[in-house]
Amino acid sequence: QVQLAESGGGLVQAGGSLRLSCAASGRTFSNLLMGWFRQVPGKEREFVACIDSSVGHTYYADSVKGRFTISRDNAKITVYLQMNSLKPEDTAVYYCAVDGKYYTYTYYDQRRYGYWGQGTQVTVSS
Repeated sequence: QVQLAESGGGLVQAGGSLRLSCAASGRTFSNLLMGWFRQVPGKEREFVACIDSSVGHTYYADSVKGRFTISRDNAKITVYLQMNSLKPEDTAVYYCAVDGKYYTYTYYDQRRYGYWGQGTQVTVSS
């Protein structure tokens, strides 16, 4: 049974920073994507960033490029999301996700991912 434990959300002022963490357990996570999505009430869950475990390629949504950085520690099976220069529009519940190897879907499509965390709230005040 795969388990994802997220932490690091909270309330921050615009321009501030937060770091999210997601620790995975329960199986081998080699050669898999790990990523972050976010969702606000009434909207679809949207891709934020992901990273693969083999060569460390990273991918970002245009809305966060240059402000957010995704990284992973393969030894700890943990993925991080460093969020800088936060904006009120970044307010959302952030979800950690692990590749389900549904290769029909691209890395930015939530249907690609087979395992999800419980979500952590990030609130950015103006």
